[in-house]
Amino acid sequence: MIEQLVVPIVQAPMAGGPSTPQLTAAVSNAGGLGFIAAGYRAPEDLRAEIKSVREMTEHAFGVNLFAPTGRPADSRDVRGYAERLAPEASRTGVALGEPRFDDDHYEAKLALLGDQPPAVVSFTFGCPAADVIAELKRSGPSVWVTVTDPAEAADAAAAGADALVVQGIEAGGHRGAFVDRRDREDYGLLALLQILGSTLDLPLVATGGIATGRGVAAVLAAGAAAAAIGSAFMLCPEAGTSDAHRAAMASTRPTGLTRAFTGRLARGIANRLQSEQTADAPLAYPEVHHLTAPLRAHARRAGDEDLINLWAGQAHRLARPAPAAEVVAELMADATSAAAELTERLARLRG
Repeated sequence: MIEQLVVPIVQAPMAGGPSTPQLTAAVSNAGGLGFIAAGYRAPEDLRAEIKSVREMTEHAFGVNLFAPTGRPADSRDVRGYAERLAPEASRTGVALGEPRFDDDHYEAKLALLGDQPPAVVSFTFGCPAADVIAELKRSGPSVWVTVTDPAEAADAAAAGADALVVQGIEAGGHRGAFVDRRDREDYGLLALLQILGSTLDLPLVATGGIATGRGVAAVLAAGAAAAAIGSAFMLCPEAGTSDAHRAAMASTRPTGLTRAFTGRLARGIANRLQSEQTADAPLAYPEVHHLTAPLRAHARRAGDEDLINLWAGQAHRLARPAPAAEVVAELMADATSAAAELTERLARLRG
């Protein structure tokens, strides 16, 4: 599938709002691969979104699923965190959500994608069993798995993945790790690309901190078959990014890793809730996600950026407000220019 792309650019799936059918279709129409973010979507909503994308493009697109992850958290940890968040709920007049452990309608979504297969089905937070991957591939799509370290990559390759989405620590949003734990080692994108390129014979899709054509050229030179880009598309008019999130994206504020909003490690632009609660937030996904969802939804409506998960990669300040097709074209033009400059520079050095 990667080899069929006119341009080696993938729109990273961004669950929770920024990904829209309009953005997916616009990137695919521009020659890249748009993605539907199925996370947090009910199966019937996902079905409608697939239909909408197909009405806007005849080109290939992908759908990303959250793989079932972990096990129920300690209820005492979740209750304790709810008590810490109670003053925020009281201040805004919004009741906290009911924490629960679920699989995000995983089986129903798998069945839907088997019946209405897109070009690619990708997985985040884990790797499906080999028989699940084989069954999906029989229905048509390529299967990609997001990995964050060499052990995950080896497991995904052994299970039959067609390609690996290699996520560096620079990436915005949730870490795609199979297991979220406090003692894990996280890899920068270039380091992980080089390691996996030397050990595995699978196409690699690089993601994390890529916001310019030079970034695209860099990961292609490091062995990636394509670059997956999220933050650089978040200011596009087709994106569903909230106004408060757009304002933060356009700033030079730093990002940080936090579990404060969902109970799973993710990178976002620092705000008050992230700064105050990161140290105490438990490993409790998706319980904390459900707990804070009403608070975050209210904050988005009210434009209160201090209570929103401002997911963004480390290069978010380089995003600009432009149509998605223009962003794709500019990325490719700049990547081509950067590659030509490098070729000329190396030629001069060789004398």
